[in-house]
Amino acid sequence: MSTPLETVSKNATLQEAATTMRDEEITALVVTTDPPSIVTSTDLVNAAAEGRDPTELRVRDVMTESVETVPPDLYLEEIAAMMTGLGIGHLPVVKGDDYLGMISSTDVTAALS
Repeated sequence: MSTPLETVSKNATLQEAATTMRDEEITALVVTTDPPSIVTSTDLVNAAAEGRDPTELRVRDVMTESVETVPPDLYLEEIAAMMTGLGIGHLPVVKGDDYLGMISSTDVTAALS
């Protein structure tokens, strides 16, 4: 799990989101919306492939809204099954109303190998 959780505003540019991902060496950010959303490096690549300007395009234009979350005590096998079943690579880890971090498919693979 990546901690502390890195977040981004829905009004940030894709360039700002990409800079945070690069600087923090991560591939996804939780977007501070209610319910939570997420923006991933894949979202950024897709926007670039479409020729969209990352200095003008906002996170809200490419983010995935209302993402699934997991509690910190969920078994890794259950997280892996969720990721596979939903076709996703990242899940925010939440305890109550507090975001604790982000778990990625890479984290799950490393822990289970």
